[in-house]
This record gives sequence, C-alpha cells and structure tokens, in this order.
Amino acid sequence: MLQSHEELDVYKMAFQLAMQIFEASKRFPKEETYSLTDQIRRSSRSVCSNIAEAWRKRRYEAAFIAKLNDSESEAAETQT
Repeated sequence: MLQSHEELDVYKMAFQLAMQIFEASKRFPKEETYSLTDQIRRSSRSVCSNIAEAWRKRRYEAAFIAKLNDSESEAAETQT
C-alpha cells in the first residue's frame, strides 16, 4: 500500500521533468528571466504540488478530481 504521494509513478515523473525543465531553463536568454523562465518553472513545479494536494484529498472524490484537473492544466501550460 502506498504511504505517500512521493511513491506515485506520476509524481516521480512530474518531479523529474520539473528538475529537467529547471536545468534547461538556465540556458534561456537573460531577457526571459522574469517572463518565460519564471513561468515555465512555476507551472512545472505546480504539477507536482497539485498531485501532492490531490493525494491528501483522495478521500473526497470531487476535491481529488479537481486537484488532478489543476495538475493537468499546469502540465498543459508548461507544454505551451
């Protein structure tokens, strides 16, 4: 039985991707620091955060689904 959101494969993948995005964004142009760089870092980290929040709310189906939807939205923002 899983004990933490950190054991979820989806969380592990999202976290690894957020770390890869952070490293890749270090090479973005300096003029993008406060726009593109900041935004893509925040949205990619937010995917992980929303998965963690969904885990905590898993007993409440509507809240659980809402947090997963938030995570999916942040992933789409990161892709864009």
